[in-house]
Amino acid sequence: MPSNILKDVIMECGPILPDSLVLEIFLRLPHDAVLRAGLTCRQWLAVSRDEFLWRELFYSYYRIPRSVPRHPAAVSWHREFKRLFDCIPCVEVQTLREHSDQVLHLAFSHRGHRFSSCSKDCTVKLWDTERPDGNISLVHSSSMRQFNWGYTQFSQFNADDSLLLVSGVYLGPHHSSSGEIAVISLENYTLLSRVRNKPYDVFGCWLNETHLISGNLHWIGNMTSCSVLWLNKAFQDIESENVNVVKRLFKIQNINASTIRTVMVAHCRRHDNPDLVLDYEAQSQAQRQKGQQRQHQPLLFDLGTSGSEEEDEEEEEEGECQRQARCQGPSTARLSQSTISPLEQVIQSCKNLSLRDLEIETQVAQMMGRAHTKAPDSSLIEPSEPVEGEDKTYLLFTTGSLTYSPHQIGIKLIKPDQMTTSGPVLGEERSSDEFFDSLDHVIDIHGHIIGMGLSPDHRYLYVNSRAWPAGCVISDPMFPPPIAEEIDLHVIDLKSLREERRSLRAHRAFTPNDECFFIFLDVSRDFVASGAEDKHGYIWDRHYNICLARLAHDDVVNSVAFSPADQELLLSASDDSTIKVWRSPRMVRLAQAPARPPRPRGLLSSWLSRNKNSTSANSVNGKP
Repeated sequence: MPSNILKDVIMECGPILPDSLVLEIFLRLPHDAVLRAGLTCRQWLAVSRDEFLWRELFYSYYRIPRSVPRHPAAVSWHREFKRLFDCIPCVEVQTLREHSDQVLHLAFSHRGHRFSSCSKDCTVKLWDTERPDGNISLVHSSSMRQFNWGYTQFSQFNADDSLLLVSGVYLGPHHSSSGEIAVISLENYTLLSRVRNKPYDVFGCWLNETHLISGNLHWIGNMTSCSVLWLNKAFQDIESENVNVVKRLFKIQNINASTIRTVMVAHCRRHDNPDLVLDYEAQSQAQRQKGQQRQHQPLLFDLGTSGSEEEDEEEEEEGECQRQARCQGPSTARLSQSTISPLEQVIQSCKNLSLRDLEIETQVAQMMGRAHTKAPDSSLIEPSEPVEGEDKTYLLFTTGSLTYSPHQIGIKLIKPDQMTTSGPVLGEERSSDEFFDSLDHVIDIHGHIIGMGLSPDHRYLYVNSRAWPAGCVISDPMFPPPIAEEIDLHVIDLKSLREERRSLRAHRAFTPNDECFFIFLDVSRDFVASGAEDKHGYIWDRHYNICLARLAHDDVVNSVAFSPADQELLLSASDDSTIKVWRSPRMVRLAQAPARPPRPRGLLSSWLSRNKNSTSANSVNGKP
């Protein structure tokens, strides 16, 4: 019932109705009608802010199970409703078209004042987000073609925003492709160093302000290899002449043509004040009440403007290259260069081998691994409460044991003495027959992993994956099972080292299992966002597990990024060669509102100010 008709009906019944009757009527109205009706009189305004009313509106509109509690940081149901409705960055305010090819990745600086973008046009661009007019502008662009790169694919600012790590695909001899990492100074945009990175979908990452991690791959057999992870100094200065520029961190065995990819560092604090507080028992109860439904389809909400007013608030031989061209990273189907897919090389080398031969190689590799792998130190990573003041630094990466496709999260603890290139190199502290390092922990994801992202406090790891069929048995590691079009977004607690909640779902991907590419996601304090192959980006609320918005593009959305300074600012990058800037309805409304006039000063303060000015003028003129 429209609020104006409701008003006429109520006025005919008498000048005043009991609050209970007005509340009963408001419970049958949509939220926007309640807000409009609240502007009628003081009584209706008071009833329209009733907590019970907004609790009912909240659960019914967002269709959240009532066993899920309100966010612990929420001060009222009305404001919580408004937060989900009005503070989601879902309004497109600007489209950046300076890239000439597919935009693959976006990364914000830690301060949020700049961000970088990588593209198939082989440039990395830097953008300013602090212009007075609120628009985003291009600050600098560097082309990497002079270094024989095919394209740029990933970037990351160091902790103090003084250096930028840029990862790309290096075009080697015989059309082979490897990876390379470049470090650029953000003071004068000079190139400080370049590091080989193999395979290129390792991407690389910062360990601290001055050291970065890269990878290298060495094939041992047809389907057996080892991955070496290196610690690299970002630049060689005069003071470090006697310090190693690089140091090997870990050497890990791979079987079934799988390799380590997508490395990232998590600095796990003591989590006294995690950025996400959840009632897991209530979440589990809500899931059981829904009958353990496998096909979870979150709702999508059309977020318009709220009707309420604001409330004041390679060093390898030629021809040897990676097995996959963007099995995580750009897919072989999307490569513009005529490079040979390394996966095809592995498949070709295995064509003359029987399945029995491949099984024997795997069994031999497993026995060699058991005999020559350094035993893990269980005390390093057991999920227990850290001692007072203790932090842990984890190296996270994707790997696999059943197929070449990544389906496991590997976790390796980095000890303090390993965080610098000074000191002993790998191997000095082990016996001569210990070739490999063991993983400290492995989390299995039943499907093909296509993306990972950390929460701001580094406690929660969000993982994009496309599920395998339930109960599937893998018979050939070179031919993994079919994967679902639906993308599941898993939530892993790095404190307990287990998956905590049901996966989020709404986004989709369509490429087959041997051509999957990486879809970069991002996490803010309250939200998580991801791209998809269905030409949309998606935003979920982290606490309530609901999908709040879809962000439209003209092609695949490869990457999204929240501003660390303001989660109501979101960027999305697409194969349509654009970067779109999204802000919340609240921020858009504030930007469009006229500036408020200064408040009139009180009589006493005005008199004191005039008296002070008069005294100052007399002193200048020499008067007493």
